[in-house]
Order: sequence, then C-alpha cells, then structure tokens
Amino acid sequence: MLARIQSIMWPLMFLFVGFSLILILYLGGLKVIDGRMSVGTLTAFFVYLAMLIWPMIAFGWVINILQQGAASMSRLAKILDTEPEIKDGPSTDHNITGLSGKVEFRNVSFRHKNAQRNALEGITLTIPAGTTLAVVGYTGSGKTTLVNLIPRLLDVTEGELLIDDVDIRTIPLAVLRSRIGYVPQETFLFSETIAENIRYGGEGRDPEDVRRSAEIAQLQKDVAEFPKQYDTMLGERGITLSGGQKQRTSIARALMRRPQILILDDALSSVDTYTEEEILKRLRGVMKGQTSILISHRISTVKEADLIVVLNEGRIVERGVHDELVMQGGIYAELHRKQLLEEEIEHL
Repeated sequence: MLARIQSIMWPLMFLFVGFSLILILYLGGLKVIDGRMSVGTLTAFFVYLAMLIWPMIAFGWVINILQQGAASMSRLAKILDTEPEIKDGPSTDHNITGLSGKVEFRNVSFRHKNAQRNALEGITLTIPAGTTLAVVGYTGSGKTTLVNLIPRLLDVTEGELLIDDVDIRTIPLAVLRSRIGYVPQETFLFSETIAENIRYGGEGRDPEDVRRSAEIAQLQKDVAEFPKQYDTMLGERGITLSGGQKQRTSIARALMRRPQILILDDALSSVDTYTEEEILKRLRGVMKGQTSILISHRISTVKEADLIVVLNEGRIVERGVHDELVMQGGIYAELHRKQLLEEEIEHL
C-alpha cells in the first residue's frame, strides 16, 4: 500500500512543481510585457521559488521518515515490552553453569492453549548423556512438541522434565539455551553474509571455526563456488540459497555453539541422501560424548541411532534400535517398507 501511494505521490509532486514554474513564467511574462513588472523582479521571484522547492520537498521527506520511524518504533516497543511466559523464577539455581547432556522425561504431558486434548501424553523416556536418540512418527504425532520442551520453548503441563537429574525449571534459561544447538524445521537466515549467519550461533569465534562448522555441515563446497565465498551476502531470509543450503547453514550455525545437546528437527529433509550420510558421519565424530536428538521422516537418517522412539498421537508406541523395530512390524516397519518401495521406484 505504501509503495502504491508513493508511486502516485512522487509523479504528482513533480507535475505540480513543473506546472507552478510554467504558470509563474507565463503570468510574470505577461506583466513584464505590460510594463507592470521588471525582468529582474520576475527573475528573482523565479529563482527564489526554485530555491524553495527542494528544501520543502526535503522537509516533507524528513517528516515522512519520522512517521515511518515512529510506527516502526511502536511495533518494536510492543515486542520489547512483552513479558515472556517462560522465564527464570524463584526456583532457578544460578549456581548451575553447565550441562552434561542427560535428558529424562518422567510421565510428561503437554497441552497447547485452548486445545481440546494433549499434544503429548505420558511420555517417559531417558536419554543418557552422549547418546543419539531418534524420534519418528506420522505428521502431527508430537515430535516437534517433544523436542521444544528441552530448550523450554514450551513448558510441560504435567510430569517432570529433568536435565542432569535436575528439574529443567531450576536451570537458568541462559545456561540451558546456550548449551543446546537447535535446528528447527523452518530455517531462518538473516540478510547478512554467510559467515555472519554461521557465526551468529557462537559470537566471538574465529574464521577457522566458521570453516570447520561449514565443513561438518557439508556447506564448504557450495561456499567455494560463490563469488565472495563466506563474504557473500544473502537475501532476505536466505532467499539466494536453495533449501538444502539453508538447512546446512543452519546446522553449521548450531555447531558453532559447541552444544552439549544437539537437536535436528527434520533438518535434513531438503538434503540428498549422499550429503545426508556425510553430514551424519561427521556429526557422529564431532558429537562424541554429547547428546544428539534427530527427528526425521527418513529411516536412513535415524537407523544408526542408539535408541529410536516412535510417536503416535502424542504417545510413545514403539522403542528400540533399527533391527528390533523392523522385526516388530509396527509403524516404524511400515515407514521403512514404504521408503524402500519409493527407492525401488526411483531406480526404475
């Protein structure tokens, strides 16, 4: 709407300016011809008017900028003044400064506001520090909700969630979130350089850390093809990158934090299987001794995990390793068969 109004106002303004100059020249010229005005007076009036035009335009332009700034500041103030629902409370133990990575769900349930039923129901699960957990299930089964509880993007409705055998509500949010690397489904990149987007995950890291994280995320080869490499500017929300490149940039950003807990929420969905295998192989080397949680619809992504849990309608209905779950013939086995069939069809 603003662009449409400006596209009308600017031509109209120049039209009126030009018309006023022509009108003054015409009327003043008639008076000069009749002897009622000297040429010098007409010239002076014309020059003074021309000198006033641009200051008046600039004055209106400044007022316009001030109005836009006031409107933007009003929106920012609304965000900054919003009181977060999840924050440190009286029970927060500020003596906690680090995490080892053990995560435990004790009969955890969660319900979104105004929802008719729980998104998660009776989740009991222990993830030992340094292990890899995979979470699979149909769309809408509660996978993302489950992992959103770990960095306290959501708070449990019932039950207990513990990290290192400590209730998560007693861990300072700054400590909790600084030790977690989270790659969500929807990748958000800033209109900055690739290096700055990666470095955002861990301010103060040197260029070698940026390159190392990019290599683990299999982004190095793509960056090498860009004209300015790591100094290449990205468009708004990373529009200049493909879906797979966005996901790998986000993974590199998460690794810059050197997290104790790494969460990948379907973060390899836009990556080809070969690249996916290389990323997972490198992650297994980097994340030794640290906890990894993978959410994926691809069985190839999760089959090497130490423990696989299958969610259905907010409940854990199956758990085990790849071979055990295939033998059970449940949801996991069905997903596995479908993907094998898809692969066979692709190779026909």
